[in-house]
Amino acid sequence: MAASGREHVLSLYRLLLKESKKFPSYNYRTYALRRVRDAFRENRTVEDPKDVEELLRRARDSLALIQRQKVMEKHNTQFTSAILLQRCR
Repeated sequence: MAASGREHVLSLYRLLLKESKKFPSYNYRTYALRRVRDAFRENRTVEDPKDVEELLRRARDSLALIQRQKVMEKHNTQFTSAILLQRCR
């Protein structure tokens, strides 16, 4: 893999880890971190450019999914907190 390709992969890996760490829920956070690390570790020896591009596409899709899920979980947590607060009054 070319140096610029390697840098791109490492950048995407770091971004996936960074976004995964932002999950409010411990269970979601640890699951996402484990899946990201396992997927990159499993595919680190792939050298075929077509396979690498497909894996990068999947990683970008996963990043978008993590970002959406993180927002949804945050909204759900806030909504649940508001409901609990109303019940306590």
